[in-house]
Amino acid sequence: SLDKALNVRDVMRKLCKQLESFPKCPAITFCLQEPKKKYFSLFPQTIHVAIVCAGYNASRDVVTLVKSVLFHRRNPLHFHFITDSIAQQILASLFTTWMVPAVRVNFYDADELKSEVSWIPNKHYSGIYGLMKLVLTKTLPSDLQRVIVLDTDITFATDIAELWAVFHKFKGQQVLGLVENQSDWYLGNLWKNHRPWPALGRGFNTGVILLLLDRLRKLKWEQMWRLTAERELMSMLSTSLADQDIFNAVIKQNPFLVYQLPCFWNVQLSDHTRSEKCYKDVSDLKVIHWNSPKKLRVKNKHVEFFRNLYLTFLEYDGNLLRRELFGCPSEADHNSENTLSELDEDDPCYEFRRERFTVHRTHLYFLHYQYESADDSTDVTLVAQLSMDRLQMLEAICKHWEGPISLALYLSDAEAQQFLRYAQGSEVLMSRSNVGYHIVYKEGQFYPVNLLRNVAMKQVNTPYMFLSDIDFLPMYGLYEYLRKSVLQLDMANTKKALVVPAFETLRYRLSYPKSKAELLSQLDMGTLFTFRYHVWTKGHAPTNFAKWRTATTPYRVQWEPDFEPYVMVRRDSPEYDRRFVGFGWNKVAHVMELDAQEYEFVVLPNAYMIHMPHAPSFDITKFRSNKQYRVCLKTLKEEFQQNMSRRYGFAALKYMTAENNS
Repeated sequence: SLDKALNVRDVMRKLCKQLESFPKCPAITFCLQEPKKKYFSLFPQTIHVAIVCAGYNASRDVVTLVKSVLFHRRNPLHFHFITDSIAQQILASLFTTWMVPAVRVNFYDADELKSEVSWIPNKHYSGIYGLMKLVLTKTLPSDLQRVIVLDTDITFATDIAELWAVFHKFKGQQVLGLVENQSDWYLGNLWKNHRPWPALGRGFNTGVILLLLDRLRKLKWEQMWRLTAERELMSMLSTSLADQDIFNAVIKQNPFLVYQLPCFWNVQLSDHTRSEKCYKDVSDLKVIHWNSPKKLRVKNKHVEFFRNLYLTFLEYDGNLLRRELFGCPSEADHNSENTLSELDEDDPCYEFRRERFTVHRTHLYFLHYQYESADDSTDVTLVAQLSMDRLQMLEAICKHWEGPISLALYLSDAEAQQFLRYAQGSEVLMSRSNVGYHIVYKEGQFYPVNLLRNVAMKQVNTPYMFLSDIDFLPMYGLYEYLRKSVLQLDMANTKKALVVPAFETLRYRLSYPKSKAELLSQLDMGTLFTFRYHVWTKGHAPTNFAKWRTATTPYRVQWEPDFEPYVMVRRDSPEYDRRFVGFGWNKVAHVMELDAQEYEFVVLPNAYMIHMPHAPSFDITKFRSNKQYRVCLKTLKEEFQQNMSRRYGFAALKYMTAENNS
């Protein structure tokens, strides 16, 4: 009963007080079941965390912070992100696909807050976003009483509930919980004529803040910090450390506002840090703050320990953080659970069917991206997907295709960091800002090829997309040729799929043909072949390579069974069917659907692409060696064809007939 629960609450509070361990209590959850299946929680368990995050790099960095918090936590969490449109898109997708139990996320538009702080000149590298913590009392919900505010370059080494419990130690008019600054910055002795903003002693660092929002509002915080900033700017002219300067100036005038947190709640690794003096042993540390532009390259006698702690979470498998926290009911994805429960686990193809409903954690735009589509409505994006073993193709593709590219990469957390280091060390890749890299994190035993294609397709922001594969090098100039073909073939007003003929070479070093004439010469010499002519002729036979040799104008071809050309289509073309994973029929099914939707297949006479040699993939090896794999693929094909008949009616019967006759 409720009375019993209240009695238990009183007992536990007394016990906590006696043991002087109240900070540990918020991490304990008691759930007493009532007859109506309602649950009563002993403590107000949800911990609220606010983070300002803007841009591609910060959106990537904040994930490590979130992982470290999730790893140690035993409480429900509610993240409040103040973001620009870029970070919101990335983080909304990430948390939606991450599906961590007992985590809620809200976003607040930073653009709407810019006018509140844009009048403050700021020299800090964080720019205008470094000032937005000042307006949290106005930004966050009015009924939210307290919040922990964190910088994106924070790493937790303990349960955040311990920090949340410190709120209970606030007394009187204390409304800000801060750690003392661990450098001599505010002492003004770092260099000659160094003149910092006013601060109380060493001042305080704002990388970790406890905010009592309800009390701050009563104290008219907005008016307080504005008046202070206006007064100091008359002589200081600008801030050097963004919001931190203004927080310290306010505290200098009103020291009663601050509760000084122990230094281990914000061990600062800045350029001029003296943080090693604040702890006796690294086991005492709770929070590491990489508050230097140098980040991991900062100098500190314990930097290896700090770096290893950071790298642990950087490469930690985020899927493991989906674990349930309590014995209480969770907010599970019931639709997904119901779908999976309908599958027969004794079905030999159960793992294939299950993969279709697996939600893969997805991080869009892992690297900086900047591209505005051309105004002539002919622009086209190359779409492809890859795993770690095809990474070496990226530079070559970028050299062959100057237009925008959307890539889905299937990687583990550790591999994502390897990719990041590879990309940042490549002059070719770093010179391109029009390539979108979207990380789909590994889960399950199959390569989700069509999911990857769909992820890459959804991020296309041009009217057209060229659906390629990572092992193909497009001809030089294909980007411009496809754009001209858009106008020539009236793509905007017709449903066409423009076929780019595919060839292959068995040579790792190829003198890439710079014209159709050169390609035909290499074809005749045996340096090149039509793609898969010796193992899967059906796949590209309808392209009619004999006709293509002499063609000077585009020509139409008919769909045939197992046809799987590489095509350019409008952005609104159908997605790939997710039931096909690994090797086999993943592209054939998509082309069949294009045909069912009455797309015309038009072969371009002066376009070509060449497949480069590589070792067999793990999935094709399984297909060749595992009979059950092939049986399941055949079953999925039949189910797809039946589904096509239901969706497209009588016209789709030809696909069933064609399969039976083949």
